[in-house]
Amino acid sequence: MGRKWANIVAKKTAKDANNSRIYAKFGIEIYAAAKSGEPDPHSNQKLRFVIERAKTYNVPRHIIDRAIEKAKGGGDEQYQELRYEGFGPNGSMVIVDTLTNNVNRTAADVRAAFGKNGGNMGVTGAVSYMFDNTALFGFAGDDADEILEYLMDKDIDVRDVEAEDGQIMVYGEPTDFHAIQEALKEKGITDFSVAEMQMIPQNEVTLTGDDLAKFEKMIDVLEDLEDVQSVYHNVDLGEE
Repeated sequence: MGRKWANIVAKKTAKDANNSRIYAKFGIEIYAAAKSGEPDPHSNQKLRFVIERAKTYNVPRHIIDRAIEKAKGGGDEQYQELRYEGFGPNGSMVIVDTLTNNVNRTAADVRAAFGKNGGNMGVTGAVSYMFDNTALFGFAGDDADEILEYLMDKDIDVRDVEAEDGQIMVYGEPTDFHAIQEALKEKGITDFSVAEMQMIPQNEVTLTGDDLAKFEKMIDVLEDLEDVQSVYHNVDLGEE
């Protein structure tokens, strides 16, 4: 999986923890999840998943509650989950997950973000086959073997468990996300630095100089788009 990837995820989570833009994105995602079923996390698994993720980003409770109340109040905005795939400089690959109430706007914005920063948008499936959809959890600890044995005793097969710099990262199957989370909670682990579904690249590429500058600018522009929820890529950004 790559310990470096774990570091990047953990650092990005910490960097964005108090970002109002992140709060706004979660507000929309929680509203959309609440509208997709019952506006109750106990009976709506998708809503419960989004709320759990929001907590790892320290999203304030009032933002979560406000989004759910808006859904209960019969808000008529309809959102679609759309995925865009594309290429950056020198073999770099990018996946962009969006949640939008205006498909034309989102498609145009994402295409422009690629095109104006040295990249180009591809067709569906152009790069996603080079990524593995993964349940990823991060939390404080240093004994990866203990966690691996514990999860195996719970009959949960995980892809990998790693420990580095006081953090344990658990990589599991997407279908086991809730089973892993509940098992870790039973062990008393409730403070997650990461609790996400991530698209993790099977192989990474290294960019330098102008290619790296263009790529980082492209990622920044994509992440700043109103409708973009997550951006995944296969570039090794090292210890930034």
